[in-house]
Amino acid sequence: MKGLLLINLGSPDSTEVKDVRRYLDEFLMDERVIGKSYLFRLFLVRGIILNFRPKKSAAAYKKIWWKEGSPLIVLSQRLFEKVKKTIKIPAALAMRYGSMSINKGIQELHDQGVDEIIVLPLYPHYAMSSYESVVVKVEQEIAQHFKHIKTSLIPAFYNDPLYLKAMINNIKFHLKDIEYDYMLFSYHGLPESHLRISDPTNFHCQGNSCCDKGSVAHNTCYRHQVFETTKSIVKALGLKEGTYSNAFQSRLANEPWLKPYTDSELARLAKEGFKKMVVITPAFVTDCLETLEEIAMEAKEEFVDAGGETFNYIPCLNDNDEWAEVITKWSTQY
Repeated sequence: MKGLLLINLGSPDSTEVKDVRRYLDEFLMDERVIGKSYLFRLFLVRGIILNFRPKKSAAAYKKIWWKEGSPLIVLSQRLFEKVKKTIKIPAALAMRYGSMSINKGIQELHDQGVDEIIVLPLYPHYAMSSYESVVVKVEQEIAQHFKHIKTSLIPAFYNDPLYLKAMINNIKFHLKDIEYDYMLFSYHGLPESHLRISDPTNFHCQGNSCCDKGSVAHNTCYRHQVFETTKSIVKALGLKEGTYSNAFQSRLANEPWLKPYTDSELARLAKEGFKKMVVITPAFVTDCLETLEEIAMEAKEEFVDAGGETFNYIPCLNDNDEWAEVITKWSTQY
């Protein structure tokens, strides 16, 4: 019997520093998040980052935490409940990091008699630190604890027509009463080295210019895929050249990351005279710390301080009804 496993990023169990530290340790020690040797990660994460980052991150989580818990967890659960009402096979929800583990999600399906799992990483674009990390973790759990269970994967869905329609409809809905003169597409950042590591040709990824050249590398190229997402949204909204651009948020300081950076781009645009900003975050399907705090709060303040007047953040799909229907349809196609 088939079953569906939805997998999102995860969250600390609370805003207590000890819970945030435990979560960050699991997240940052993932070799696909920081693509260095184990000893390098050990030194960087446990020797440096975990000495100061948990307290800072805990304070950020407190700014966005809901009465029911982590927004990412609560919104994922709401989406899951809607999917469960229409899906015709067993389903479970898990997180890549944190206490709602992938092992628990697989076990839940196993207990319902499932012997073939359709895996849905809730990431629109392929990146070794997100989509690939989920896939590898599922494979590890299956090999160690559930050898009889088969799996099939729903691929990165950045160009899936059903997904694009749901996302664009969500954007249009939230734009109805908003006046804006610029739209910034803020995607989650990625170390430039990850693009090279994920390139199966070993030579294709040479910068922005290669994103429009057909290649098998595009199947695993984050930069190409986010640019394609922007093109789809721009076309659907009828945006004019010069009124939108791409940027990348959330970065560590240990190596070069994809540019331009969202904070720098917002300051530049404000100084160039754009006063009414709209920011969307198409790399996320669920609102979380990176959207609710980093964009809706911090980025807004940065834009206004640089001379901007109004700043509107467009929410992610979250538990959108059409999005839940898309997931249900996918469960019949894989």
